[in-house]
Amino acid sequence: MTAVLIACAHGTRFEEGRVVVRELLEVLRATAPEGVEVHEAYVDVHGPYVTDVVAAARERTDDIVIVPLLLSTGYHTEVDLVEAAGGLPVAPALGPHPVLAEILVDRVRATGADAGDTVVLAAAGSTRPGAVVDVERMAELMTEAGIAGPVVTAYAAASEPRIPDAVHAARQAGQRTVAASYVLAPGHFSRVIEKADADLTTAPIGADPRLATVVWERWAAARVS
Repeated sequence: MTAVLIACAHGTRFEEGRVVVRELLEVLRATAPEGVEVHEAYVDVHGPYVTDVVAAARERTDDIVIVPLLLSTGYHTEVDLVEAAGGLPVAPALGPHPVLAEILVDRVRATGADAGDTVVLAAAGSTRPGAVVDVERMAELMTEAGIAGPVVTAYAAASEPRIPDAVHAARQAGQRTVAASYVLAPGHFSRVIEKADADLTTAPIGADPRLATVVWERWAAARVS
């Protein structure tokens, strides 16, 4: 029987963000276990919407897992996707995870950051308390993955501190800042991060091939739970 992984991203009105998600989907299809199909879905902004993708998949198989292509716990993972799943398993968000920390550390180093720079882990933000816990854990994992200087968390919306405030606080302490873009793809939040006036700003995580490890790990764990 065919198994289906529904890879569900947020959705964005920015075409460059959609391109990155489609590239990641191709990575997932190239690394999929035998007999597993990867279906594209979105929870907001544009289709194919996850509710429609779930309905179509149910006509073919019962072996379906939704994996959010989202970096932290939030309303979409805790409410929207659970409702759309209708009893099907929904994996946790991709983060926090050591592989994401490795990617973020690589992005920071690619900017030419110095060892003592303050890294502002710049996340989208959420009204759900679990999101802040997830981002704070990611900051710890970045330190474990090799960031020598301080790693502080900040948010583009919904949570505090906001990214410009964290950048300003580090500057007041005499430290140079690197905004580590904790977003998957270019879009609204990546633009907010870029405008925060950090000394250096990383690229979004993007369709890094290492993400496939995280996605398939989440899929396997949710499938057997």
